[in-house]
Amino acid sequence: PPAADTGLENAALELLPALRGAFSLVFSDETTLYAARDAQGVRPLCLGRLDRGWVVASETAALDIVGASFVREVEPGELVAIDAEGLRSSRFAPPEPKGCVFEYVYLARPDSTISGRSVHAARVAIGRRLAIEHPVDADLVIPVPESGTPAAVGYAQESGIPYGQGLVKNSYVGRTFIQPSQTIRQLGIRLKLNPLRDVIRGKRLVVVDDSIVRGNTQRALVRMLREAGAVEVHVRIASPPVRWPCFYGIDFASPAELIANGIDEDGIRRSIGADSLGYVSLDGLIAASEQPRTRLCAACFDGDYPIPLPADRMIGKFLLEGLDGGAERGVAG
Repeated sequence: PPAADTGLENAALELLPALRGAFSLVFSDETTLYAARDAQGVRPLCLGRLDRGWVVASETAALDIVGASFVREVEPGELVAIDAEGLRSSRFAPPEPKGCVFEYVYLARPDSTISGRSVHAARVAIGRRLAIEHPVDADLVIPVPESGTPAAVGYAQESGIPYGQGLVKNSYVGRTFIQPSQTIRQLGIRLKLNPLRDVIRGKRLVVVDDSIVRGNTQRALVRMLREAGAVEVHVRIASPPVRWPCFYGIDFASPAELIANGIDEDGIRRSIGADSLGYVSLDGLIAASEQPRTRLCAACFDGDYPIPLPADRMIGKFLLEGLDGGAERGVAG
């Protein structure tokens, strides 16, 4: 470790090259604000300008909210220091960009921009690709709000099937895929979404959602829509099957819990009770992001981890959770 009297900036420049994995850091002392991003730039981090200073945020939407103008992204492998003299930049590692493609699917706010691409526009484009790759005869396209909404708009535009709001979201319920208990998750799904029966009754529906992780949300949803009078329920997913755990900042399930890890798409369709199921292809998703494939991490979809994982059996993230069988369950695709 750096010596105690090294000074914060020099200590950071000594320490940061030794770190492995995904990180975006913002820290400060009395006079200086620092921001650093890992050499792969897995997560977004951006720099903005106010009339009387600079700001750093994880997404461009945050700059809009405080009235700052977007200047640029903090580069992968860069340490930025901002003080009364202005801004200075240091490189602590050569950049090897591998931005998270799941940011475009779900994590980022739709009013943000990542690597010059509007997240909302990317999601609409994903929906258009879904309609081309997985067409179906139906009466209405409905989103699973809010994360499925832009993709549903794109699906409706491309397919010519009318778009409608068939599900109402309760804004006061947290994210379901990170709730710890299965019971809480399933209860949460029912609290979170309520069907509009007069919209749904008698209709053949295309239901557009952002992803399937465990399958619990979609299973409850399909049942709910059928109970509300839907004649057919065709599920369309704005990302490929999630088959691999994320070690770079998303709290996905363990491999054994990922529904796509072990059964094929027809097995998933039967498991959730849908009349048909279609996922966007990885090529389609990457094209919608408008980033070169070489600059993206898609490990949760293809198992290609761009940052080497320390243990040879990728046991890492569940070590502290008492899942001692986690490594043996493996990450077979």
